[in-house]
Amino acid sequence: MRLDASGPARLPPVVPGLRIGLYGGSFNPAHLGHRHVSLVALARLRLDRVWWMVTPGNPLKDRGELAAIEARVARASRVADHPRIAVTDFESRIGARYTRQSLRFLTRRNPGVKFVWIMGADSLATFHRWRGFSEIARLMPIAIIDRPGFTLTAPAARAARALARWRIPESDAGSLVDRAAPAWVFLHGPRSTLSSTALRAKPDAAA
Repeated sequence: MRLDASGPARLPPVVPGLRIGLYGGSFNPAHLGHRHVSLVALARLRLDRVWWMVTPGNPLKDRGELAAIEARVARASRVADHPRIAVTDFESRIGARYTRQSLRFLTRRNPGVKFVWIMGADSLATFHRWRGFSEIARLMPIAIIDRPGFTLTAPAARAARALARWRIPESDAGSLVDRAAPAWVFLHGPRSTLSSTALRAKPDAAA
């Protein structure tokens, strides 16, 4: 499936040379854990911006509890509350079903921008199940942010083993976005215990 790079997507403003982290997910709902990951990425990867890519839905997850995308985008914008974090729903507008389609679209449309894909260590544990995970790794560098319960298991996951030769030292994280893909780093540090699943179970809980 080839997506039209001149289509109706509304993307945050960019200029050539920007260093942008792409953080995708259903954000169902967005919470301060997502913001924590973004702030870590901005600092440790020396990024100019982080974009929250609110997806139409995760093919690997049940969509039965998925809120309307308009509601998820609105909450994400309130939770992000940062001048260097932007929220976009462009994937639903271009008809992308899989991450690799979205990343192809962005790299074609913005050839002068340096992108890095950001995901939590819990996602690394199942990354091998993503459609075309090896292509994603070839499209742009990847930053893995540690999550409680995955510090030891995620780096030993199937996808991590397949990409092991391209892992860079954590001390070199600031250079990740400047490296040719494939390249990835695992970032340790303070971890958020918040999860969207838990918040859906307790809707009155704090973000």
